[in-house]
Amino acid sequence: MSDSNSYKQLVEKFIMHDAVTASNLFESIEEDDASMVLQGLEPILAAKLLKNLQITYAAALIEKMSDEFLAKTLPHLEPQLLTAILMQISQESREKIKIYIDEVIEKKVRELLEYPEGSVGRVVSVDYLSFDKNVKAKDAIRNIRSLSKKRLPVSYAYVVDEQKHLIGVLNMRDLMIAESNQEVGSIMQENVFSLHCFVDIQDAANELSKRKYFAVPVVDSENLIIGIIKAERLIKGVQEDTAKDIQKMFGVSAEEKPFSTIFFSLKKRLFWLHINLITAFMAAAVVALFESVIAKITILAVFLPVVAGQGGNAGAQSLAVVMRGIVMREIPKNKVRQLILKECGLGALNGLIIGIVTAIVAWLWHGNPYLGLVIGLGMFFNLIFAGLSGASIPLIMKRIGIDPAQSSSIILTTVTDILGFFAFLGFAMLFQNYLV
Repeated sequence: MSDSNSYKQLVEKFIMHDAVTASNLFESIEEDDASMVLQGLEPILAAKLLKNLQITYAAALIEKMSDEFLAKTLPHLEPQLLTAILMQISQESREKIKIYIDEVIEKKVRELLEYPEGSVGRVVSVDYLSFDKNVKAKDAIRNIRSLSKKRLPVSYAYVVDEQKHLIGVLNMRDLMIAESNQEVGSIMQENVFSLHCFVDIQDAANELSKRKYFAVPVVDSENLIIGIIKAERLIKGVQEDTAKDIQKMFGVSAEEKPFSTIFFSLKKRLFWLHINLITAFMAAAVVALFESVIAKITILAVFLPVVAGQGGNAGAQSLAVVMRGIVMREIPKNKVRQLILKECGLGALNGLIIGIVTAIVAWLWHGNPYLGLVIGLGMFFNLIFAGLSGASIPLIMKRIGIDPAQSSSIILTTVTDILGFFAFLGFAMLFQNYLV
């Protein structure tokens, strides 16, 4: 019993003195033996050791731990580490661990796990290898050999500081020829390319193709490494997300495939086609309100597609910018109003310029300056409405719990058509005596 206590005290002193070296040695022993040692440590020291282990190894040990160990140790783990471990373990183990996580930490973990749709964070892998900058070359080599037997991918090895900030990448050749006691921090390549976890998958794929890497580290806003993204997974993610986004934007289910059954496709599309039909009749109803004016001044009908087209395009530009901001979490709640006002102001400037150009074209085409004035004013207000609609529609949809990508273009087109037609034909009614 005395020998056992002495051994435990020796291990604990070793961890307190040099947790990094202790974790490297720890990874070289079998998981069953490691779990027994970990089980006997004080909670704070156990947490300190887990922090410095490779994520896959730490997750494997956590799954073997008793309820008593989890209850005492988990409160000492940082949310980022807990998140990485949760991504690696089974659903059954997640449910087991969840009991011992308090509400504050659970909220932080949930936020870390909820990466934006279409972002790199959604397809990140935690199967990566990293070393503290103070680890000796001989220990790193021994670790790589040990972990390779456990089938952990070791194509790249990254270097981190005490807080797990990514600071470099190891060239395997440099590591092999380094002096055995040389620290990896002195042989690493410092200018390591990384991707932010909120970066769009398509943008990440473009960056990866330029550099010809087959794996890249992924970091958060504080440059803490959270995993890696592999080229083949990125390509697959791009293909899936592109297809889903295109389908959603135009009222098609993301579940529908090219060879889905006719009945399945019909069921998924028919609802949004009915919505589109209703909105088209709404726009037609606005035109019908001014039927007498159009009958008297038939040239107005020629400019209706111009008004609709410009409004739809301007609205789509605002929609694209806001959608990206939502996905990248670049729009805090206290700046929503500022964003909407900015898009309205931009719409007014665009409307002024495009309105003047359209007015001049209409005047020269038909020789009536008042026709130019009417189409110019209509275009000016239409583009203001377009900016307002393009910015507010996705934000409103998100606020009420609807996916902003879900057929937002259908709603936008309806709003810009109705308001654009109303503005254009309304001014035509006001100036009809000068247009005849």
